[in-house]
Amino acid sequence: MINKELKNKKALSIVIPLYNEVESLPELHSWIQKVMNEHSFTYEVIFIDDGSKDGSWDVVEALRLKDSNVVGIKFQRNYGKSAALQKGFELCCGDVVITMDADLQDSPDEIPALYKLIIEEDYDVVSGWKQKRYDPISKTIPTKLYNWAARKLTGIYLHDFNCGLKAYKNSVVKSIELYGDMHRYIPALAKYAGFTKIGEKVVIHQARKFGVTKFGMNRFLNGPLDLLSVVFMGKFGKKPMHFFGAIGTLMFLIGFGFSFYLIIDKLFFDQSAKLIAQRTEFFVALAAMIIGVQFFLVGFLAELIGRNSSTRNVYLIEKYLTDESVEH
Repeated sequence: MINKELKNKKALSIVIPLYNEVESLPELHSWIQKVMNEHSFTYEVIFIDDGSKDGSWDVVEALRLKDSNVVGIKFQRNYGKSAALQKGFELCCGDVVITMDADLQDSPDEIPALYKLIIEEDYDVVSGWKQKRYDPISKTIPTKLYNWAARKLTGIYLHDFNCGLKAYKNSVVKSIELYGDMHRYIPALAKYAGFTKIGEKVVIHQARKFGVTKFGMNRFLNGPLDLLSVVFMGKFGKKPMHFFGAIGTLMFLIGFGFSFYLIIDKLFFDQSAKLIAQRTEFFVALAAMIIGVQFFLVGFLAELIGRNSSTRNVYLIEKYLTDESVEH
């Protein structure tokens, strides 16, 4: 098994999800091949066809026949970019993993510099920054707002979280799990997995040459919701009671404080006042205590579910020292 892994080891794995990109694939492959040969990289190019309907898979099959470095995966239907990247990450064997889009807007000429940052400067993740973009204003303005919110919530100061052109250590992509639309937040997932050296590099953004964008208006709703999910799971995924319990405690104390005030006021200061149950403060107190208890129950249920989850106690080991590994 070890010999097989060493035999298949590559310097680079280039993971490319695609959906209806039949026109751009031959040019993209030729461009990648040219860059790889110029720098004498050992590499593999993993094309993941996410249920294309335009003949993209036929092109991938043809490329595979011409180039043994090409690996092709075809999904039965369109599952989304995160699913495609996850499958590519599972199969890749390169020391450095590059992700890029198949629409020719990401330049393969950037790959050697990204590789150098990972290998020589020991970054865990390097994200591309499309400083000069060729996108319509309807996309650039929401993107700026989204990147600002992502920086504030994750504490990772990248200018372009959603840039498809990124580089990773192999250990990073093997340590994270993508689903839904989580591909936008891979740097955050890497950070929460313990990979904290995250960098950024300005990359060339090219105007789309073929086809149309595959992302619709739903990204403006799904993006923020996924961001909240990533931040919550990263901070409280292993200890949900710390989140729900804190809110529940605060709400219950607010309610209890109101109730205590009403009782003391009625008994000692204003006995002629109307009944406690007829005062507005009573309903505020009652609602706060009920909400507090509900948050507690949610926290307990989350803890019970977490304890029975197969991923609850998955801890990443960087080094493992035993007697056999010590040289005498």
